[in-house]
Amino acid sequence: MSAVVAITASPLYRPMQDEDVPEVMLIEQHAYRFHWTEGIFRECLHVGYGCWVMELGGGIGGYGILSMMVGEAHLLNICVAPAWQRQGYGTLLLEHFIELARERGAYQMLLEVRPSNKAALHLYHGRGFEDVGVRKNYYPGEHGREDALILNLPL
Repeated sequence: MSAVVAITASPLYRPMQDEDVPEVMLIEQHAYRFHWTEGIFRECLHVGYGCWVMELGGGIGGYGILSMMVGEAHLLNICVAPAWQRQGYGTLLLEHFIELARERGAYQMLLEVRPSNKAALHLYHGRGFEDVGVRKNYYPGEHGREDALILNLPL
């Protein structure tokens, strides 16, 4: 399973604003069965995490949240709207966050991903992320809890 690289719109990256949260929530709810809440996004904005949106075709086509601490970047959330998926935008959005982390002095980027999210694993492994651990029962799931794979990318 690989992304079809068919970039049809030039993305514009900008910091997320409070007024973006309703549109981000629509994307989040369509993309994930177990999605973040509006409160989580607003808290990330409030505490100063790197919250960015990717504008595509006149609206928000993707977004992500990056936390920085002591030289480590932690990609907390990254999502491309379902209408823009499988066209290479996930790769572009991921690269945007990798560059942000480098610019801010990070020496590594960490993230968690569901083992069942094969498309995300393909994206991350294809970019050079390596499995470094497991968080047991991390995510809510259909039938109980699902583990999270911890991935790392040296920067």
